[in-house]
Amino acid sequence: MKNIMLPILLLIATASLAQMPGGRGMGMGQNMNVGHLYGKIVNSKTNKGIDGASIQLMGNRFDSATRKMVPATIRAMVTASNGDFSMDNLPVMGNFTLKVSAIGFKASEQKVSFGLRPPGQGGQGGGGMEAMMSMVDKDLGNIKLEEDAANLGNVTVTSTSRLFEMGVDRKVFNVDKNLTSVGQTATEVMRNIPSISVDIDGNVTLRNAAPQLFVDGRPTTLTLDQIPADIIDKVELITNPSAKFDASGGNAGILNIVLKKNRKVGYNGGVRTGIDSRGMVNLGADLNLRQNKVNFFLNGMLNQRKSLSWTDNDRTNLNNPVRILQDGQGINKGAFGFIRGGFDYFIDNRNTLSFSGNYNRGSFDNTSDQRIDSIVNSIFKSYNQVDLVSNFNMRNYGSQISFKHLFAKPGHEWTADANYNSNNNSNTSLIDTRTFRANETTRQVLQQSIGGGKTNNYVFQTDYVNPIGDNKKMEFGGRVAIRDFENDLNQSFFNFNTGKYEISPNITNRYKFTDKVYAAYGNYSFKVNKWSYQLGLRVESSDYDGTLKLKSVSGLDSNLNFKVKFPVSLFPSAFITYRLSDKEDLQANYSRRINRPNFFQLMPFINFSDPQNISVGNAGLKPEFTNSLELSYNNSYKRGANFLANAFFKHNTNLITRFQYVGVNPDTAGYYSTSDSLPYNTFVNANTGFTYGIELTNRVPVTTWWDNTINFNLFNSKINLSDAQQGNLTNQRTSWFVKLNNNFKLPKNYSIQFSGDYYARTVLPQEGGRGGGRGGGMFGSPNIGTAQGYINPRYSFDIAIRKDWTWKGGNSASLTLSMNDIFRTQIYSTYSVSPILVQTTEQRRDPQVARLNFSYRFGKFDVNLLRRKNTRADQGGGDMMMQ
Repeated sequence: MKNIMLPILLLIATASLAQMPGGRGMGMGQNMNVGHLYGKIVNSKTNKGIDGASIQLMGNRFDSATRKMVPATIRAMVTASNGDFSMDNLPVMGNFTLKVSAIGFKASEQKVSFGLRPPGQGGQGGGGMEAMMSMVDKDLGNIKLEEDAANLGNVTVTSTSRLFEMGVDRKVFNVDKNLTSVGQTATEVMRNIPSISVDIDGNVTLRNAAPQLFVDGRPTTLTLDQIPADIIDKVELITNPSAKFDASGGNAGILNIVLKKNRKVGYNGGVRTGIDSRGMVNLGADLNLRQNKVNFFLNGMLNQRKSLSWTDNDRTNLNNPVRILQDGQGINKGAFGFIRGGFDYFIDNRNTLSFSGNYNRGSFDNTSDQRIDSIVNSIFKSYNQVDLVSNFNMRNYGSQISFKHLFAKPGHEWTADANYNSNNNSNTSLIDTRTFRANETTRQVLQQSIGGGKTNNYVFQTDYVNPIGDNKKMEFGGRVAIRDFENDLNQSFFNFNTGKYEISPNITNRYKFTDKVYAAYGNYSFKVNKWSYQLGLRVESSDYDGTLKLKSVSGLDSNLNFKVKFPVSLFPSAFITYRLSDKEDLQANYSRRINRPNFFQLMPFINFSDPQNISVGNAGLKPEFTNSLELSYNNSYKRGANFLANAFFKHNTNLITRFQYVGVNPDTAGYYSTSDSLPYNTFVNANTGFTYGIELTNRVPVTTWWDNTINFNLFNSKINLSDAQQGNLTNQRTSWFVKLNNNFKLPKNYSIQFSGDYYARTVLPQEGGRGGGRGGGMFGSPNIGTAQGYINPRYSFDIAIRKDWTWKGGNSASLTLSMNDIFRTQIYSTYSVSPILVQTTEQRRDPQVARLNFSYRFGKFDVNLLRRKNTRADQGGGDMMMQ
């Protein structure tokens, strides 16, 4: 019966196709879909399977509108981790083209056919059922791809290992295989990123200014040390963002962290654990499941941390003959947990609904001791012994829901998403200060601070992209961002000598504000021969409302209100690229951006946690505007190598910079000082600022087992500030830094990573540290707020060694041993000067910490996994498989 039925079915199918208007019986139409093609995509040099290669089977189909046969994609998919692919339910008639592409490899095309022909057209004749089945089930064998740098639209892959990619408006660093940051946080990841500078407290700067932090393309309230390194897939540096991006964060662009998210069919996941030389443990796990219309992901991590710090500070007050010496050390110990999950629901081939959420919680205990000596006219007068015990707790919630619609035309799409991010924190501290003076009794004061705050971010955004022909594209979008912030600070003192407990009204208050930003943008892109253009314009306006509630001695509260309405501002951008050759690109770009003051800079209440370094915000700060120009040259001069050169220039108006002034002593009870006035650290708007320089990055495979990346930055920063009391101030310095990263592949699956950096003397950053760092550790970083000063030269080296295991089926494991600052050379030393005082500071944090981490990964990428029925719908369609 089988030998009879199959030829009959083939005959019926052929007859049906022959009756179609304009058809020749060779399209998809009512063709019999019983064909099965399978094989393996491998590297032509190593014969190893290529994971994630894109496969398209092209054929013809009948178009009812034109009543003609037209080219069409019959099936599309990606390969499994070992390079295997399998496509079933295929039409068995006609000829097809199999197209294969993979990042870092040359594309491949080949003609394929099942060899079946209708009767009377050279068919195979009576070969029997076995011959028929062998022809509709065809093994294509190993398809070999050659390695090559590839150009994917706006992204040029510059190495076969994909460590570095160059986009039209960004540099992309794939850090998922970075060894020295395994088991740590995003702060340690940034230390290995070219162009990025990380100070002793974990604050990040880009070209001597703090960038805006994004996670998965959206602003976040998370800080870098709250993001586990093991869940980061890549880091994107957007130094000169186009009109599509938020115009804020203008002085240093955007630092976007892209988290891992796997959409391969089947399941995969991993578990990991580690311990460091201080006995701190980290645990983590992740899971991805993709089948039919749903892609689900979940990951979590728990990190313990113990941080040790040392500080030496030497300050001379110029308005009175007092020299203050501070010597302290601190221990910060705690843990934080991170969990993130979500799913993508593929409604059909053209509509996708996605949801994700995260929860982060941490608690940290800080203990430190500090000795403060006071010397007047070279005569020792007194010293304070200060002991601090504090606790900090935080909780962060985040969620995102998004929708994506693909139109029939390739590249034509519409997306919309809503984001919510909330951060809550509370802190308590006890500062026990004992004052020893010559010929006087010891004076002891206990200061208690209780504070907390919360931030809610709401972001709504929509984007529309429409290609107009092959060489033109239009983009439009809108965005609404709302930020609610609230902070409380209550400080009180107990004097052991008098037995009195009092609240200091001048340093106890509550501050809250609401910040709203409304934006719309448009981009137009087109190509003319070797020239590519992208022109954009963004329109933004914002409102700021703040309230400061002060407590008085009588217990009655008074409010100070701040309201600023920023007018509508225009932010143009332009990118012009000239393709010199297949390996060389030359680009010029321009953008205008804005940097609105953050809540730490705006909060007008006094931070008295360190009486020697009082800080206060400035609610009257105006946003700064930045005009940026860049010229870039990119050359993939040989296989696996890439050279990138950037020249940049930035001009700032109303530049937000640190500043110091003398103000009234808030310690009205005289617990710490009997002086009527003390120096304050704050922020002001400078007149102008200039930054210009060059940046060179080169990655080259020295040998087959050694590749090297070097990054060199040379830049000049200048700040001009006019102050009524201090006159005209100018701070200018030319500086440079260099970073080296070496990766060695050794026999038996061993690998070594050795990295180092050197920073020459650098002008103090123009802005406060806003890169998501740890904070000061003991009493905050004692750098004074001023437009004058520099950071002394510093350098350090990190090393890591890893052993990998791989088993049949794709499961793998790795063991990594790493150590940071292996030569104990990382010392953060600064010099600051103003008309009020001169100060030098040295800080050291966490040198020579060794870490041992183990990870195990598992997975099965099988299209038949969990399959309930064998239908074409289960294949997910070409668009879905390519997500």
